[in-house]
Amino acid sequence: MKEFLDDAATAYYCGAPIISDEEFDMLADKHNYNSVGYTVTDGVPHTFPLFSLQKIFSIEDAPFNVFPMHDNVVSSPKLDGAAVSLLYADGELVLALTRGDGVIGRDITDKMRHLVPKEIPDSGLVQIAGEVVAPKSIPNSRNYASGALNLKDIEEFKTRDIRFIAYDALPNCTLTWNAGMVTLRVYGFSTVADMGIDFSKYPTDGVVYRVNSYKEFTKLGYTSHHPRGAFALKEKKAGEITTLLDVEWQVGKSGVVSPVAILEPVVVGEATVSRATLHNIEYINDLNLEIGCQVEIIRAGEIIPRVVRRV
Repeated sequence: MKEFLDDAATAYYCGAPIISDEEFDMLADKHNYNSVGYTVTDGVPHTFPLFSLQKIFSIEDAPFNVFPMHDNVVSSPKLDGAAVSLLYADGELVLALTRGDGVIGRDITDKMRHLVPKEIPDSGLVQIAGEVVAPKSIPNSRNYASGALNLKDIEEFKTRDIRFIAYDALPNCTLTWNAGMVTLRVYGFSTVADMGIDFSKYPTDGVVYRVNSYKEFTKLGYTSHHPRGAFALKEKKAGEITTLLDVEWQVGKSGVVSPVAILEPVVVGEATVSRATLHNIEYINDLNLEIGCQVEIIRAGEIIPRVVRRV
């Protein structure tokens, strides 16, 4: 299963996911899978690592007290795009990298010069992290945004309906995260704290809570994977229960043979679902599926039916 999740993680960060976020989170939790991102073999190191966020599905499991909300804790939408770091040296943009595995990313400076300020009024080294996102109105908007960063044709890249929205800057040159976001706006960036942005127009997959004070945030420290002063609250979507009647094997356009679940029809959202993907035999075995068993179905992205577990 680790190999399958490694492949799924690589596909996700390359902008061509093979399973939904819900399926990945479910399998990662079940198998204690903690790897994030993918290793770039021809990459460049980030000046400051891009840590992932601890995911929780109930506010009661938060690693620190977030209520009542006050100046010590802030929240922002968790954008579902392609994470990017920007490095400025004495005010000039010198390097832009994809997230990669958080330590090493791929150089996309030539593209990001067309999305972000080329200069900022700051000295020394400043690394700004954010997400490249596309409007939800574009089908598969996350893939659209990630795919844009893989384009070789700069002119085609410039036609993409995407934008960069910042969520952090290092080193921390202000007392609080809120103040840091104000500074980034003065520099010409859109940020996740910008009240003027209608974030409902962009794909999100949760809410980020973090300690506002940079001093307190730094004091809390980091695990090997994520900061202790921030986390992502994600919604675990409830599915519908039905019966697995049969499994059919179909040949895709690429010649790959994959299993499809034949289901007792069930209404999920506003659609009646009678078929759902099962990916491969390893996925079937991991969920311990058998003909006649009860399964939970969701519609990933409100479109694609998925089997996420045996009930």
